[in-house]
Amino acid sequence: MIRIYSFTLMLFLSSVSFSAVEIPDSGLSEQEKYEQWATQFLDSINPQRGVINISEAGATLNIPDDFYFLNAEDAERVLVEAWGNPPGQSALGMLFPAGVSPLDNDAWAVTVAYEEEGYVSDENAEDIDYDELLEQMQEDTRASSIERDKMGYGTVSLVGWASSPYYDASSNKLHWAKEIRFGDSEENTLNYNVRVLGRKGVLVLDFIAGMSQLPLIKQNLGTVLEIADFDQGSSYMDFDPDLDEVAAYGIGALVAGKVIAKTGFLVVALVFLKKFGIFILLGLGALFKTVFKRKES
Repeated sequence: MIRIYSFTLMLFLSSVSFSAVEIPDSGLSEQEKYEQWATQFLDSINPQRGVINISEAGATLNIPDDFYFLNAEDAERVLVEAWGNPPGQSALGMLFPAGVSPLDNDAWAVTVAYEEEGYVSDENAEDIDYDELLEQMQEDTRASSIERDKMGYGTVSLVGWASSPYYDASSNKLHWAKEIRFGDSEENTLNYNVRVLGRKGVLVLDFIAGMSQLPLIKQNLGTVLEIADFDQGSSYMDFDPDLDEVAAYGIGALVAGKVIAKTGFLVVALVFLKKFGIFILLGLGALFKTVFKRKES
């Protein structure tokens, strides 16, 4: 626990140096500075519900009462200032369950992004051998782990499927989950992925949580699947082969290569898990819940 506390406290101290929330040097202890920063940080972000237009993707999010949405600016601040990731994340927003702040020790989130790389054909979706694909992904992860370690992000291994890939041809939505281990972390990371196929690209929704939260994620999966849809004219059914580009990859590559190549949010997951330690140690969860529930209302 001491090692996790030290890591997270250093993460906080380095993040506030470029944070929009400034904490003056007033002789406060590091814990008091953190409490003050956390309160101001939560007060500065704006939870949203209802209809959210994602104009970059030609899509709409319908946020129900049991979730809230943070826009791209607030999502960037969570990912960078609160969770310690490099600036320039690609998220168009983030989803959180109602009543849970980004700083809670039991928080989980869904990042929202968009990749406009063409129409992804689902022609051979039923023919994919996902056990064979998993072996390929594990091999690719071992190779990428060496490079991650050289860059100082530590090792990563793909343990296996936490939930086997499933493609719903009627809604053109794909989802699967991987169990990932970062270094010597006490808890493995759950990387639950949802892809919504569209006319010109793919909506990317990624859960970030711990493996122990898998039952909770599965309980909320149906709601998250219903939240995101492409608008008329941008949907999968609107594809025009005479006008639109076809992506150079299919369903299998969405599950494997496209994810392995982009490990940014896996770094988020590592920091996300490591940050749990400070909240458990300091016992600040109740304070943050109170602040954020006031902000939500």
